[in-house]
Amino acid sequence: MTVQGVLLVTAVVWTVSLIRPLRLRAFVSSLPLPMTAALLATGYPVDGAQLVGVVGLNVFFGLVALAHHRWRWPILVADLVGVGGYVALAAALRPFTVPFGPALAATVGLWVVAMLVLRRRPGPNAAPPEAPTPKEQPAPADESTPPNRPVPADGSDPRPRVAAVRSRPPAAAKLLLILGGAVLTGLLGQLLRGLVVTFPYAGVLVAVEVRRELPAFCRHFARNSLALVAFLCGVHVAWGQPPAVALAAGWAAFALVAAAVHLPAYWRGKHRSEATVAAGNAPAVPVGDGNRGAGR
Repeated sequence: MTVQGVLLVTAVVWTVSLIRPLRLRAFVSSLPLPMTAALLATGYPVDGAQLVGVVGLNVFFGLVALAHHRWRWPILVADLVGVGGYVALAAALRPFTVPFGPALAATVGLWVVAMLVLRRRPGPNAAPPEAPTPKEQPAPADESTPPNRPVPADGSDPRPRVAAVRSRPPAAAKLLLILGGAVLTGLLGQLLRGLVVTFPYAGVLVAVEVRRELPAFCRHFARNSLALVAFLCGVHVAWGQPPAVALAAGWAAFALVAAAVHLPAYWRGKHRSEATVAAGNAPAVPVGDGNRGAGR
């Protein structure tokens, strides 16, 4: 990866570290900035291998979430498991030439199936129905939350937030991880071949940033993957043009599909909140006035 690519990855990870809403974090992580840098640096034509690489990105995050949350492995070790899964996928595809059309149909089909499965399953943060909640229970003593610490206005517990801030890796460690990923992809360039374009350059550090919410992050990232497929389709269609034109076509396709994926949910949430506010502000009708009028 070039110096410009390292700077792009650093900017993506730094932006993700500043954003609080998980949905927006996943969207920023799915921006095809590292793909753009890799396409400019390698000159690989976009074919079916890159579409399989989008599936590999989801496999990477899924393996990291499995190793860190289910197996309780350290996040850096879980990152290595995810990278190993991605490299194994690339090695398995190396002897084959993946045609673009069948790969596109298979990738879109997998995305539809994944969305149907995720819609039927409750999210990792969903509360169990009718869960009994104790009325009064003293909070356990914790050194990270002194008794005189002010409680946030939203009533949330500040202890996980404080622990997350304290456990963040320093900036120097993040830069070393980015450089290590760049060196690794350079060494494995012949093995990864076309999948070097979709390698999780930023994903390695993004997984560290969102490690406490990785299962929910995987759901959001899987939803955004269709926009990454659209980006690769746009570049593939305009590949015979100058690189700037091909990349512009890819970004336009990404923006179009991302809007189609996210805007309906945004408008539904907006209308729902407006309906809730309107119902809460509706004037209450006195209960006994009608009966007294009827009796007269």
